[in-house]
Amino acid sequence: MTSAEDYASVLANSALFQSVPADALDALTQRAVVRRLRQGQILFTTNEPAAGMYVVLSGSVRAFRENVDGREQTIHVERAGGILAEVAVFDGGPYPSNAVADEDSEVLFLAASDVLNFLAQYPQAALAALAHMARKLRGVAALAEQLALKDVGQRLALLLLEKAGDTNGTMQDGASFSLPLSHSQLASRLGSVREVVTRAIHKLTHSGVIEVRGHRVVVRDIKALRAQAENRALK
Repeated sequence: MTSAEDYASVLANSALFQSVPADALDALTQRAVVRRLRQGQILFTTNEPAAGMYVVLSGSVRAFRENVDGREQTIHVERAGGILAEVAVFDGGPYPSNAVADEDSEVLFLAASDVLNFLAQYPQAALAALAHMARKLRGVAALAEQLALKDVGQRLALLLLEKAGDTNGTMQDGASFSLPLSHSQLASRLGSVREVVTRAIHKLTHSGVIEVRGHRVVVRDIKALRAQAENRALK
């Protein structure tokens, strides 16, 4: 991306700014700063003082927390139009997580004062911000429930169903999808370690539930995968 018009177009499709007039977004992007990140580059770290928030223009940026042993837990992953660090803008505190580029990426930095002034000027954007934060809160609550109440095998099955787009129970046996994540990256998403995730994948493959072909996953038994996610026996 090379122009303010391109940046405004991405903002127009983001959760916070999609209901705002185009000329207002043009004015906002004129004050924004573009950052280009290499894969693996840290954007910000937990408890670092926050001066504003970021909107992903291209690529993929992952927010995560890390415990004292270095184990990572992914909180959310954002692609074009996704937003990072809005919590710090709204509560005035430090960044609540780490953020790293999962691939070469571009992000747009919006200063906290510019965002708050913008929301005060456009109430519809402020309402969109409330809805956006509510959705993220629901997502974090669901993540906390998974970590507390489901084992790694269940969490893996849920992630595979989500990646397959099987949200309404319509996927059939033989469906396939791309999963370009290493076992270490999957472990970060699932709040586990690589060895445990590898064993869970092998269990699903050896039992004929899935087949892994490089970065492609083929679901051989969708009913069994759903049963694994729900921790119940097949009828």
